[in-house]
Amino acid sequence: MATETKLPVERELALEMVERMLRIRAFETQANQLYLSAKMPGLTHLYVGEEAVAVGVCSALRRDDTITSTHRGHGHCIAKGADVRLMYCELLGKEEGYCKGKGGSMHIADHANGNLGANAIVGGSTGIATGAGFSAKALGTDRVSVCFFGEGALGQGLLYEVMNLASLWKLPVIYVCENNLYNEYTSYEDVTAGSIPARAEAFGIPAEEVDGQDVLAVYEATRRAVERARRGAGPSFLVCATYRYHGHHVGDVDRSYYRTKDEEERWAAERDPIALLAARLGDDAELARIRERVEAEVDDAVQYALNAPYPPPSEVTNHVYA
Repeated sequence: MATETKLPVERELALEMVERMLRIRAFETQANQLYLSAKMPGLTHLYVGEEAVAVGVCSALRRDDTITSTHRGHGHCIAKGADVRLMYCELLGKEEGYCKGKGGSMHIADHANGNLGANAIVGGSTGIATGAGFSAKALGTDRVSVCFFGEGALGQGLLYEVMNLASLWKLPVIYVCENNLYNEYTSYEDVTAGSIPARAEAFGIPAEEVDGQDVLAVYEATRRAVERARRGAGPSFLVCATYRYHGHHVGDVDRSYYRTKDEEERWAAERDPIALLAARLGDDAELARIRERVEAEVDDAVQYALNAPYPPPSEVTNHVYA
């Protein structure tokens, strides 16, 4: 049995966090197998290794707070409370999927839990998140909007347009940059000039750099940003340093031309977000029980989705607008 270290949060919350991270890890592992076995159409972009960012952020939110996501969005969706059965149904194009099987891996939305949707356009959801923040303020609520995006979105003009407005209007928006070091197949250092936090600070938005592999550090930084947003002080910007264990997408298998195997193994061995929190929790037997329960839940969800019906042909024209 490992020795528990002092935690900055209640143990119950820390256990919820490790369970959510394990659920994301198990979900993504099965999603990869569905692709490799040709059961899932299209591509998917795995979130394995980055679980602490989604879970740390979403653990600081209420259910009615909103998020927008990215092409690598399964982790955000699960962290915000999605049903993994319905998610797998969506990945497999089934009728019970969150978007009736029409969205697939990169376009899942779960409005009941405040997820306004994933977006396959780099930086595309920044405007949606900022619009949600504008709506929350206009309606006189204290809801907060969170926008997840990768460091590749730092080259998109939309991000700077909306940060400018969010700062001017003191909108309750938190911009979360998940810096996993690579813009698809290119090191971010080769294409990103200057300081990342300085880009937000130029608009008068406070920015904070966080260890994205430490779920508790992400949670604490987000909690401070949420408190600031709820009291009407305006937006915040978080830069979470993280790492994706797999390729840009499931077909990106040979990655030696842009990063080394040693680098991948070092991150997995020394900076795994689940292992880092597990070491602080200390109870190996309890964690084994959580892992077993989560993996059984995900296995059941996969079988459920594989056996679920496809939508009828008449569904193809529903929710289509010109």
